[in-house]
Amino acid sequence: QVQLVESGGGLVQAGGSLSLSCAASGRTFIRSYAMGWLRQAPGKEREFVAGIGRSGGSTFYADSVKGRFTISRDNAKNTVTLQMNTLKPEDTAVYYCAAARIATMRNDGYDYWGQGTQVTVSS
Repeated sequence: QVQLVESGGGLVQAGGSLSLSCAASGRTFIRSYAMGWLRQAPGKEREFVAGIGRSGGSTFYADSVKGRFTISRDNAKNTVTLQMNTLKPEDTAVYYCAAARIATMRNDGYDYWGQGTQVTVSS
């Protein structure tokens, strides 16, 4: 079973930065999976934010975060990071780390999910 744990969420002012981390635990080795970050704001559906291929050689982003967010991975450390810069109030959401067998921007393409971490951006 794939076990993912997010950390690094919190409260930040608009224009600020946060770094989210996702660690795989137990017998989980993320090198076998494409990884992604998705988010869900209150009253809204969960949406794709950023994804990265198994080797880290390919990354892809939602238009709303391009140029502001960067996804990266360290397979040796079994971690995935989302660096978020120039944050906006509309980035406020619960952010989820997820694993997929094939790199995808589709919510339903992810097979395993973490419990989520709250990011709140104040104006």
